[in-house]
Amino acid sequence: MEGGGPLEKAIRDLARMLTSQGPINWEFARQLALMTANEGEAEANPDPLARVRLEELLRVAEMHIEEATGLPLSTHGGLLTVRTVTRSDWAIRTLQAWKSLLETLAAALGKSAAESPMMAEMANDPMAKLLGNLPQALAPLLFGIQVGSMVGHLATRAMGQYDLPVPRPMGDELLMVPVAIDGFAQDWSLAVDDVRLWVCLHEIAHHAVLSRPHVRERLDSLMRDYVNAFEPDASSLEDRLTMFDPTDLSSLQATFSNPEVLLGDMQSEGQRQAMVPLTALLSAVVGYVDHVMDTVGRKLIASYGPLTEAMRRRRVEGGEGTTFVARLLGVSLDKAAYERGRAFVAGVVERAGEEGLARLWHSARELPTPAEVTAPGLWLARIDLPDA
Repeated sequence: MEGGGPLEKAIRDLARMLTSQGPINWEFARQLALMTANEGEAEANPDPLARVRLEELLRVAEMHIEEATGLPLSTHGGLLTVRTVTRSDWAIRTLQAWKSLLETLAAALGKSAAESPMMAEMANDPMAKLLGNLPQALAPLLFGIQVGSMVGHLATRAMGQYDLPVPRPMGDELLMVPVAIDGFAQDWSLAVDDVRLWVCLHEIAHHAVLSRPHVRERLDSLMRDYVNAFEPDASSLEDRLTMFDPTDLSSLQATFSNPEVLLGDMQSEGQRQAMVPLTALLSAVVGYVDHVMDTVGRKLIASYGPLTEAMRRRRVEGGEGTTFVARLLGVSLDKAAYERGRAFVAGVVERAGEEGLARLWHSARELPTPAEVTAPGLWLARIDLPDA
């Protein structure tokens, strides 16, 4: 039988709850993502009629995107499908989809957190006997708070799975959030079916590019280069730890949900270097998607002009979730990045037509370098050279 008074027992129970297998406390991340995504309110299941209508519009979008890009849309040779989800479900599925990358991030940050002088003092302090496993559990807990808060904030705005151009696990199912899609249509006084079709075009065009194995591999490699280059500010972590009350779980989110807690105020030089090729490739992706959507959307959607303007303003404004992603994963796309991508695609089309642009995603060799995204003529000159 365990001894000690009620306080000691309460802290022991807390320490057991915080025990995590691996670099991230996924249970805490899940709970925080859900709480943030649904703002503590119960969510109704997606309307079955909305799913049926999205499936119908997906068939139309699929046919036109395939014709415009010449890219295979299905990874298994079949048809794409829609899975309509709530904000909460989107958050949970996104945590799972990004699990490997997020664990790489946690591993890169964990060493610095573990080596913090404050953590060493806690481990040697007599109070550590009372706190049990709490010091060892803090790092996975902190990372769980960071990623749960990030994904939860993203879920409050997400319409589909490619609101950010981050690859998902291979498959032919596209996540869509009807309550967000229909809410946007209502807020902007737009026809609901116009917005639904726009989102279908957007999701399929991204899927066509990001499901290409060599594109996925390059983006994954570049994001891992970025997260591995973190040099967290231990003093910032120590300052926050001094404010941490281990008996008050409600203080955890307020204390640690901001990514600056672990990451400090400045990027490392290694991260600044890693972001150059990552941002360039992401700019090429979104520039290409915008071009395809403009080509197809104007023919299919009567309100395409004002609808697209509203959507592009929304994505540039971003939100707290996109700020977190930029800080944690290096996926930072501001107005200049989108304009750079559009200028690159326009430059290719002007010089080599749609046939030249079609070569962009042919293989890893054709992926543009940062200099080539700025000067598309360099890209065209290089890909016309024979292999060495």
